[in-house]
Amino acid sequence: MTIHDRTRPILVGVDGSASAIAATRWAAAEAARHKMPLHIVNVYTWPVSGYPEALIAGHDLLASMKNASAVILDEARTAAESAAPEVAVSVTSHGGDTVAYLRSLSKKSSLLVVGSRGLGGFSGLLLGSVAVGIAAHTECPVIVVRGEPNEGPVVVGVDGSPVSEAAIAFAFEEASALGADLVAVHAWHDSPLVDVFEKGYASLYLDTAAVDAEELLAQRLAGWQEKHPDVSVTRVAPRGRAAKVLMDYAQGARLLVIGSRGRGGFTGLTLGSTSQALIHHAPCPVAVLRSPEDH
Repeated sequence: MTIHDRTRPILVGVDGSASAIAATRWAAAEAARHKMPLHIVNVYTWPVSGYPEALIAGHDLLASMKNASAVILDEARTAAESAAPEVAVSVTSHGGDTVAYLRSLSKKSSLLVVGSRGLGGFSGLLLGSVAVGIAAHTECPVIVVRGEPNEGPVVVGVDGSPVSEAAIAFAFEEASALGADLVAVHAWHDSPLVDVFEKGYASLYLDTAAVDAEELLAQRLAGWQEKHPDVSVTRVAPRGRAAKVLMDYAQGARLLVIGSRGRGGFTGLTLGSTSQALIHHAPCPVAVLRSPEDH
């Protein structure tokens, strides 16, 4: 089975923000490329404070929230139909916990697409524990739509872990669907101690590490080119910090694909500084893949 299961819709979470509308357009175009339906969801959450009962009745507030949700969904549907009129679009308004509901829907979705910043029910969605919860526990890949549309390659981070294999598979499918080139990046050894001792044994170590990195990259990509002969692949194994290296190669990219967690240069990708940097600052959309073993 491919990553893009056409029996499952692409799910996009919206909250009325400009970022969410951009994510909706991206998701609609993705659905059109893969001939899949699009499901747009808005989750409204009952406020815990700020609405004194003396000033506003509970049922009036609930009705207001439902109406606001309907307006948000209408705007998103219009954006989706404008971007990809051939795509079947459905919408859902739901009251409750944003993360829990999106996670439940992800079990029957092909992708979950969200904007890079939001408001309302998605306030802070990618600014803390909510993002970690979504990226770490959803049952499908998560796409964080960032930056302006680009015409460059798809970039994938490779580190040799099982989740890296899922990222490679997804990246090849995306590159093929987009008619884009693929750049596979393996960042290796970023220890500051080696910078101090780049002579003698350290120099020999660096030479060996560089060769090992190139061999690992070649091994992990073996067979994928045969499966996707239409995709032109460039392999790069630079020395440097994973976040910095990937950020550099993501300049002008159509999509950056990373694993939710890995080893080596990508250890703790979802929960550590590398993933946070990429989700917050990457100049293009970011796809976060989990290993099939984690599902």
